[in-house]
Amino acid sequence: MATASAVSPPPTRRSESTGLAGSLAIVGLWRREFTGYSRVHLTADVLAGLNVGAVSLPLALAFGVASGATAAAGLVTAIISGLVMGFLGGAPFQVSGPTGAMAAILVGITATYGLPGMWLAGAMAGLIIMGLGLFRMGRLIQFIPSPVIVGFTSGIALVIASGQLDNVLGLEIGNFPQQYLHLIAVIENLGLIDWHAIVVTAIVIGTMVTVPRWNRNIPASLLGIALATIVANVLDWPVHMIGHIPRTILLPDRLDPSSITLDGVAMLVAPAVSIAVLASIKSLLCGTVGGNLTGVKMNNDQELIALGLGNLIIPFLGGVPASAAVARTSVAIRSGGRTRLVPIIHGLVLLAAALLIGPALERVPLAALGGVLLVTSVRVNDWVTMRFFVHRRLWHAVAVMLVTMVATYVFNLTQAVVIGMVVSVLWFVRQASVIDVSRQPVDGTRMKERGQELRGDHPGVEVVYVTGPLFFGNISTFLEALEDVPTSTALILSLRGMPTLDAVGVQAIEETILRQHHGGGSVHLVGLQPASRRRLERSGVLERLGTGRVHWSADQAITAIDAEHHAVDADTPAQHSI
Repeated sequence: MATASAVSPPPTRRSESTGLAGSLAIVGLWRREFTGYSRVHLTADVLAGLNVGAVSLPLALAFGVASGATAAAGLVTAIISGLVMGFLGGAPFQVSGPTGAMAAILVGITATYGLPGMWLAGAMAGLIIMGLGLFRMGRLIQFIPSPVIVGFTSGIALVIASGQLDNVLGLEIGNFPQQYLHLIAVIENLGLIDWHAIVVTAIVIGTMVTVPRWNRNIPASLLGIALATIVANVLDWPVHMIGHIPRTILLPDRLDPSSITLDGVAMLVAPAVSIAVLASIKSLLCGTVGGNLTGVKMNNDQELIALGLGNLIIPFLGGVPASAAVARTSVAIRSGGRTRLVPIIHGLVLLAAALLIGPALERVPLAALGGVLLVTSVRVNDWVTMRFFVHRRLWHAVAVMLVTMVATYVFNLTQAVVIGMVVSVLWFVRQASVIDVSRQPVDGTRMKERGQELRGDHPGVEVVYVTGPLFFGNISTFLEALEDVPTSTALILSLRGMPTLDAVGVQAIEETILRQHHGGGSVHLVGLQPASRRRLERSGVLERLGTGRVHWSADQAITAIDAEHHAVDADTPAQHSI
């Protein structure tokens, strides 16, 4: 099999223009990929496509079943994903199809709304994803904190693992809206465990764990399923099989356009959003991983357009919603794939498998697919990032991760992401609300040592140093620190350590100015950041402050106050002589 070093690296141009409808960005992507394309590159792409197809076949079957549909549905999904999303995708390396993450939320949707509901939600999600791409929303993923992403990924792993317990234990348990209900049902039926299914699962897991240690080029999951299938069929074990696989990509059970109603659409908005969010996040994350491996930046908006179109088509053929898959994408890159021919060839390989070896696939035990999914549920976790959080003692990140993980398992993906985001925001607000307000009297001796001669002592001048953002979360701390400052003094607010302020912060500064003016004192602002100064100017606070009251440093402010006091003292005799 080819390796990544077998062909020259792809061009390194890193961006494509985007716009409404991608501004035909896909044409530029095709042109860039196939410039200088040769027979050597074609050979590498074909071999990479074969490799990815071999890896994808068992996963497609497994994730179809795990979604609450059939193995045939997973196979159709992988075929259409390879052909449509591969052809129109935003990167040459991206391979899409059914995934464990998607299966984790689809099984609950299927249990609640049935297969027709899952298909309609998938089509609606396709439209949502296309809209995100058309309106250039591909960068939104950067606003989701890493602990939230790691947390829902681990939560999805729990859903995948617990959802396969009935298959690996040989139990007949239906799907449930929530996975913890499924787990309870498994526990209640432990007395009905079939050891045949456990042995089949063990064969697959053992193969997937051991084979890569001595040869990573062999598709271990495919080999494990083959061995388990041979054992189960030769010994005629009473285990549940995949069953009938139609020799077509147009499955008899599929979304019927005539069955779509407005009430049905309204009922499935939340599931559709969940599917769209997950598919978008996973695909864009996969693009980031692939970009790091190849040096080629993915066009996020074009990828979303392709992802949405594929998911819009798939339900009408009987498949399940899809997203990009990191493992399959990594195989494509490691195998030396150069262009989008790799996912297309992978789709054709799976199509050939469905048409030519369907009878053999029908004899695959469900327990074998369960073994594949158990291994996948372990590998899908971002162990590197989790270790980083723990070793660096980033306990707030660990807390957000755990909360999101539990929420993903107990509720659903959309709710879990919202909960994780809320916890992250609350933690940020708590950290950002820390503000330090310290007061210091004027040190005339120190200023003289620095060459700044004052005309007198200034007991009526106080310098207050503010460090931290000034916003609604810490206004009370700021105002309390200034409560006992005499209103007759000249108050210097050193704001160099204040990176930003919100409307409440502007209001607090204005109230301080009015308070000092009312008592006969004054306020001088020092070290304003440009953004804060513009905000105070627009709000009219600097005008209310008075001229000559904004300074670069506290020393300049003290010197200005000293000169102001001297001018007043010098003018006093003249006033008495009138």
